[in-house]
Amino acid sequence: MPPVLTLPPELLLKAQGVKVAFFDVDGVLTDGGVYFTETGETLKRFHTLDGQGLKLLQKIGITPAVITGRDSKPLRHRLAALGISHVFYGTEDKRPAAEQILAALGLDWTQAAAMGDDWPDLPVLTRCAFAGAPANAHAEVLARAHHVTTRHGGHGAAREFCDVLLVASGHYDALLQEAAA
Repeated sequence: MPPVLTLPPELLLKAQGVKVAFFDVDGVLTDGGVYFTETGETLKRFHTLDGQGLKLLQKIGITPAVITGRDSKPLRHRLAALGISHVFYGTEDKRPAAEQILAALGLDWTQAAAMGDDWPDLPVLTRCAFAGAPANAHAEVLARAHHVTTRHGGHGAAREFCDVLLVASGHYDALLQEAAA
């Protein structure tokens, strides 16, 4: 059975050649809500679709990297479980963090994609070859994104962004066939 996902050719051309994908956490990999227990511990809600998308990127050689302004045990646990090793926690100035990751991987901005939802993400989003935003991102981010997902952050938006990268890389069909076998 052929894939049902179809994307505009101009979008796929823009996303070709990506080797690293930067992701924000709050509002992208989570719904943006910050939940606290009575003892002050932070709770996070992650969507399994997003996790699978990040794993698929790794499988085809696109490095997922996370740059976030927050830090918490649940976040560290989730990213470790997904095997994501390029992570900057508690980072408000995201561009230098992204540049460090690019340097470590021997890549440049033309080989990078990013997904963010608010102003702190703009320095990375505006430099990447391909920028994405969840449907509920801030208006200024939406205006600068090459692709706005139909889903909201924390509800499969990152998976939708990953799928664009998978299709653009030419690996989506084979991955789907492998999964359906």
